[in-house]
Amino acid sequence: MDRIRTPASQRKRQKGMHSPKFSGSYEVKFNNFVIFIMQRKMGMTRRTFLMELARSKGFRVESELSDSVTHIVAENNSYPEVLDWLRGQAVGDSSRFELLDISWLTACMEAGRPVDSEMKYRLMEQANRYPALNTPESEVPSCTASKVSQYSCQRKTTLNNCNKKFTDAFEIMAENYEFKENEIFCLEFLRAASVLKSLPFPVTRMKDIQGLPCMGDQVRDVIEEIIEDGESSRAKDVLNDERYKSFKQFTSVFGVGVKTSEKWFRMGLRTLEEVKADKTLKLSKMQRAGFLYYEDLVSFVSKAEADAVSLIVKNTVCTFLPDALVTITGGFRRGKKIGHDIDFLITNPGPREDDELLHKVVDSWKKQGLLLYCDIIESTFVKEQIPSREVDAMDHFQKCFAILKLYKPRVDNSSYNTSKKIDMAEVKDWKAIRVDLVITPFEQYAYALLGWTGSRQFGRDLRRYATHERKMMLDNHALYDKRKRIFLKAGSEEEIFAHLGLDYVEPWERNA
Repeated sequence: MDRIRTPASQRKRQKGMHSPKFSGSYEVKFNNFVIFIMQRKMGMTRRTFLMELARSKGFRVESELSDSVTHIVAENNSYPEVLDWLRGQAVGDSSRFELLDISWLTACMEAGRPVDSEMKYRLMEQANRYPALNTPESEVPSCTASKVSQYSCQRKTTLNNCNKKFTDAFEIMAENYEFKENEIFCLEFLRAASVLKSLPFPVTRMKDIQGLPCMGDQVRDVIEEIIEDGESSRAKDVLNDERYKSFKQFTSVFGVGVKTSEKWFRMGLRTLEEVKADKTLKLSKMQRAGFLYYEDLVSFVSKAEADAVSLIVKNTVCTFLPDALVTITGGFRRGKKIGHDIDFLITNPGPREDDELLHKVVDSWKKQGLLLYCDIIESTFVKEQIPSREVDAMDHFQKCFAILKLYKPRVDNSSYNTSKKIDMAEVKDWKAIRVDLVITPFEQYAYALLGWTGSRQFGRDLRRYATHERKMMLDNHALYDKRKRIFLKAGSEEEIFAHLGLDYVEPWERNA
């Protein structure tokens, strides 16, 4: 699939906006200076604006690189990057040009005349990634780009996201590409979102992302437009796209994924109402439960509800296995206050094991009238099996995907807004809650805990780091050293990080 980029000028036209108006012909006041502005990493809109503005100030600016050019101006490009670009233009001798940062041209226009091309403006071989930035120390971001790793497992990311307006747009783009099963572009936006979430400062200009990893052309276009216009027209177009809106609805149903959504869309179905009205569709047991309890399942699960369910799960499990260790994982372990489901990891540190534990738990919930749906997947775990090479592969532990009935008196929602109008759905005294249970042998507990805690991108990058940087293979079951050909044992997450040569990242710092 060819990569298609929408020029910034075209985006503006699509939005009904226009570039700044200039008269079109200007008097050249400074004939000894012939300027060429590189478009690379700048974008068409900004380049056109700067060219016209400079011309209106009396500077001679060429649209194409020619023999008459004396000064080449670049933005967000290092000296080697400009040289590489010039070689691509078949320029043999670059020494005839003054290679300058955009700040030189800005200073010229501010002064109303050419200013000396001092050292601070020149792009030079030993210049750092931020050439010619004459920025007060107090304005330099505390987290420099050179310190930001491409791997989220080497970054600490709390829930305090300073760049939500960018990451929200990225996640919309990523989800759309996921619906289209375009993994490359989906990951491009997810990785970019992960990087921006880790920054301790808000991005307010393009210079703020210089040198950051995972900032591809598509990503930079979106950032540039949000900085300039306050929103992304591409993300807005996705939100209004019929296919995206249909897939968004379909995949919100428990048990419905991209493949089923594609099938329904090809059948001409566009809304959940149309799906429910089509009597020819054969829904799975999981999908039928998804529609039956839809309103409850699409609503957020609060931390209070998670705590109440946690009490139910622990009490039931410990009835059959008193020494069992029951740990809440997923977003709630990372410190989130809301979620869509609740994940639990169950293991037994003692010698006693019970292969029928999940079945006993489920039967107990049935007798108590708490179980609305369940699907138990039996274990296919093999102790000495080499970790999977697939980053998002499902693990082999025994697990149960269930829907539980949580009675509302068990939950203290006093901190939530209760002034909203009560409808019929709120008359019932219980709420359907999605609950996932995973049973793991104690030896594999640390690996399963790390994998099931997430976040999704953190786990991906941890496995990618293990493979590419340490020549190891990691999944939810084990860590395998390919050079030594041995499995590395770990009794805790800290030990796994130590095996990988990484500083330990706390669960609440994995929200990349």
